[in-house]
Amino acid sequence: MTTVKTPEVKMMAERTISQRKLLGIAGLGWMFDALDVGMLSFIIAALKADWGLTPEQMGWIGSVNSIGMAVGALLFGLWADRIGRKNIFIITLVLFSLASGISALTTTLFAFLVLRFFIGMGLGGELPVASTLVSESVSAKERGRVVVLLESFWALGWLIAALISYFIIPSYGWRVALILGALPAFYAIYLRLKLPDSPAFSPKKAERRSIGQNVREVWSKKYARSTFVLWMVWFTVVFSYYGMFLWLPSVMVMKGFSMIQSFEYVLIMTLAQLPGYFTAAWLIERMGRKFVLVTYLLGTAGSALIFGNAETTAVLIVSGIFLSFFNLGAWGALYAYTPEQYPSVIRGTGAGMAASIGRVGGILGPLLVGSLVAAGNSIGFIFGLFCASIVIGVLTLAFLGKETRQIELT
Repeated sequence: MTTVKTPEVKMMAERTISQRKLLGIAGLGWMFDALDVGMLSFIIAALKADWGLTPEQMGWIGSVNSIGMAVGALLFGLWADRIGRKNIFIITLVLFSLASGISALTTTLFAFLVLRFFIGMGLGGELPVASTLVSESVSAKERGRVVVLLESFWALGWLIAALISYFIIPSYGWRVALILGALPAFYAIYLRLKLPDSPAFSPKKAERRSIGQNVREVWSKKYARSTFVLWMVWFTVVFSYYGMFLWLPSVMVMKGFSMIQSFEYVLIMTLAQLPGYFTAAWLIERMGRKFVLVTYLLGTAGSALIFGNAETTAVLIVSGIFLSFFNLGAWGALYAYTPEQYPSVIRGTGAGMAASIGRVGGILGPLLVGSLVAAGNSIGFIFGLFCASIVIGVLTLAFLGKETRQIELT
């Protein structure tokens, strides 16, 4: 007996994908994004020696990347509610991959900065849209855990970045490292072409709403409190993350280690990101989003304060391990928490705008470190500022944020 599929059945089949396959396809692109950002922190240290960069110029490399991420998160987040999550998912990875590969051929700082802007646009647009797509495709009881596991691919990317940087950059140079990081991303593009769009996205509903209407609703009375909390937490988390982690290998060099030693120690610290994600994924459906975010962000703040003032190698490495553990676990929870604040018609807009505000912090963080180092401030003082910023975000979330564990998305 032959079963005839109606148009409705075909549409449902096209929109159905196993949770494991969805996580793998989305996570693979996430991993390549992390690979690029992770290598950038090592490449900045290598470029200082290769091109004779000043601390201010080193800071601008990280900040231009974040400027692109801010623009990308805003623009692509807005368009995700208009043309669908899948389309934006593919466009952003294509943009990121092409710009990343071409950046390996640059010979001037200006050209490198221009390409870092476009890399940042692709990266900034992809991450909130990816978490939104996965959130809308998974049941409420597993949504937080799956989104945190999606974020754990970031740690895999950072780990590969640390390995490439440790074994490739000292021997073959930063250009080869960039090419190795960009080429496999094209395979992720191929996989995404077969990825169904979010079951929550409705083209007909999207056509009836303007981008301006979506932006206004994000700040309407109903969602203003959630938007304020998200913007504060995103800003403080991204400000501290990019200020600390993009400078991590360079900070190790400033503390008296060789470049190869600094790469080795950062590789050790990077390994702690995976258990940070996995413990957050285990706790987030048991204790809730706010508990995980508050706990892991306070752990990040304390670790940053100790790391900045560490005077021995043992304290430096141990505090760096805890810094990676807590900070990346908090990132996973933040990506799970953000899409749950809004209904589907404005979810891409709300998540994208929050991420964009966060990237403003990512612009200021590396620049602040560069200017404070140039002015002769200690690493302890600089990391103390990052500690304080995280505490501000924690207080905002603890007193004003709402718990969203296992709510049904509409």
